[in-house]
Amino acid sequence: MSLEEAFRVYTKGAAEMDGRTFAKMLKDCGVLSSSSSSSSSKLTAAEADLLFAKVKDRGSKKISFQQFQQALQLLAEKTKMDLQTLQQKLATEGSEGPILTGTKAEKVRFHDDKSTYTGVHKMGGPTTVDDGRVQFNDLSKFCDRSEYDIRGVKKGIIENKTGDSK
Repeated sequence: MSLEEAFRVYTKGAAEMDGRTFAKMLKDCGVLSSSSSSSSSKLTAAEADLLFAKVKDRGSKKISFQQFQQALQLLAEKTKMDLQTLQQKLATEGSEGPILTGTKAEKVRFHDDKSTYTGVHKMGGPTTVDDGRVQFNDLSKFCDRSEYDIRGVKKGIIENKTGDSK
């Protein structure tokens, strides 16, 4: 695979590459050093950003393939690598595209372990269709539009709770 094809794979077919994708390509191909290893022949993320800013046009956020090649020349000078070796490395290792990784969420004790649930949620959570509930066992009781009595109490609710009318 050629360098231009690897460029197109990383940009998903677009003609220009942004700084994040440039740094991602260098990191995936082993040119950019990770934060834990500090080698003099490898480039840091800050240096890659500076190289990208040096070759891009003023006011733009992306570089073309020709500007990408200029950045590789500057990169080869900076890391003291041969330009052909660098281009070959990016072409072969960048042919598969970006390496995407994700993190798997760990279990949270009080959220995932249902034996630690308390209160209403211990029995499966609140519901409006429980057997034995007197007040809201019918959907029409949710929006009781009956009049209040002189004391400001609804008659229907007291009758439903106690079973007798006042």
